[in-house]
Amino acid sequence: MMMLTLHDPEKTRENYACGSWQQDTMFMLMQEQAHKQPDKLALRDASTRMTWSEVLAAVDGVAHSLHLAGLRQGDRVAIWLPSRIESVIIFLACSRNGYVCCPSLHQSYTAKEVITLLNRIRCKAFFSMRGYGSDAATTSIFNLLDEVPTLIHAYSLGANYPESVDRPADRQADSHTGVHSNVHADRHADVLPFPRPLTLQEENLGTAFLAAQRNPDKIVYLAFTSGTTGLPKGVMHSDNTLMANGRVLVKDWHHNASTVLLTLSPLSHHIGTVAIEQWLAAGMELAIHNPACGIKALDWIIQTDATYVMGVPTHAMDILDDFRQRDLSKMGHVKSFYMAGSPIPREVAEHFLRIGITPQNVYGMTENGSHQYTWPTDPTETIVSTCGRSGMGYEVRVFNSENPDVEMALGEVGEIGGRGGLLMLGYFDDQTATENSFNRDGWFMSGDLGVLDEQNCLQIVGRKKDLIIRGGHNIHPARIEDLAHRHDGIAKAAAFPIADERLGERVCLAVIQRPNTQAHPLQAQEILLHLHQAGLSKYDMPEYFLLMDQFPLTASGKILKRDLVLMAQRGEITPEPVRFTSKPATT
Repeated sequence: MMMLTLHDPEKTRENYACGSWQQDTMFMLMQEQAHKQPDKLALRDASTRMTWSEVLAAVDGVAHSLHLAGLRQGDRVAIWLPSRIESVIIFLACSRNGYVCCPSLHQSYTAKEVITLLNRIRCKAFFSMRGYGSDAATTSIFNLLDEVPTLIHAYSLGANYPESVDRPADRQADSHTGVHSNVHADRHADVLPFPRPLTLQEENLGTAFLAAQRNPDKIVYLAFTSGTTGLPKGVMHSDNTLMANGRVLVKDWHHNASTVLLTLSPLSHHIGTVAIEQWLAAGMELAIHNPACGIKALDWIIQTDATYVMGVPTHAMDILDDFRQRDLSKMGHVKSFYMAGSPIPREVAEHFLRIGITPQNVYGMTENGSHQYTWPTDPTETIVSTCGRSGMGYEVRVFNSENPDVEMALGEVGEIGGRGGLLMLGYFDDQTATENSFNRDGWFMSGDLGVLDEQNCLQIVGRKKDLIIRGGHNIHPARIEDLAHRHDGIAKAAAFPIADERLGERVCLAVIQRPNTQAHPLQAQEILLHLHQAGLSKYDMPEYFLLMDQFPLTASGKILKRDLVLMAQRGEITPEPVRFTSKPATT
């Protein structure tokens, strides 16, 4: 099936010439590891641990099942699962056969929302499990699949991998179990159990199976953005645009087969995909964390002997809180901690450095991967205050936020633009969104504001759409949040706008207090004084304050500021009006 993309012959030649793109697909890289180190441990979740040869057999099993179902190259395969090894196996099976994997269906979605997205991509095969999703208690996704006319096969997984491959197929429509045997009356498609791995004998009879696709420039990945603004767009990537990122991260951070990588981010989020890329590039072991299994993140880090952890700042903050409460001095065998998805509070980065862990301060998007990052050899100030430089195969510049065709000078704030081999190949079925994402010279405009220093290191100022405009004065929430996080009593902070008739917007600062300090609730004036002493301008001072127990989050752990704005508008939260004065109150 043909898919319209941004493939350009000249840029393709440039990407191959510089080494950003290579000849291997993701499946071929996995297959190479299985031949080179078949018995080395490769992949694990809370219930299962597999060697490289076992991963290969499992991938071939899924690929064979999808081929027998009648899928063709370019057909879309969707995954709605918690973080577990099957998601990785399905993804690699898609790379093997030339299908397009859509792994970005989050647990927070309802069954109806998933059905809408399956129809958007004209899905042919679907993998899920009973009891999953935000409305699973009342609605089964399997009972709605007849609303997806393109669907050929659906697969229902068990509670874990062994149960998924060992149990018999479910054939009866049952509202209690959530299994629907006739996906579409015209096709008589059954809901099947997860395909079993191929045996060694079956592997040796490879001529009976579809030969693996060897084109690394095919579309292999279609991910819906999980950003904090607007409707999701379908981001398209090839094996090469993905692996260009994984290879350079492994090279610059010196990972190898002895590294144990643990991803805290769900596999439905692009950070999980970046973990898979690095896993394949280095031949390391990949450990997947699923909070629903009841294992705390810190316990899983220690149990797996992880040396390299990936997540978002929210993960890091929660783990450091747990670390403090246990009064630990060392975080297992962790040497480096990747953080992306939102600006890293300086205090978080500094805490990691104090306990011997090098933070990897990362910036990127689903559209261009983790293209900007600090290096392990960077000085402390670079690590804690910037996202470092672009990796090989990508370049970044800063443009005027009002006119993206005008480049800004070093040291000036503007919208971050980028281009190179890591960049997506367009938005699925959305020519307008694709065109509108680029300036006239072909730079992808991120919607984020940043500034480049003389070392070409990038500092994130915030989302362009998050900018708070008070009476014509631009206020960047990320600056306020970073300073707030330096207060000993603040676990998390979010600055967002409150509508104002006269000034347009005023700043509200919402905070979550650290559990071990809650005997003395944080006071607004205490926080405002802290911000003042930390260097915040009086013109940027919050004029509303709110102490909260939790924040609304995206599936990947980003704070949903638009939800905070709506909650304030609906009266579900009541920010306290405050005014900072540097002079002590008099009586």
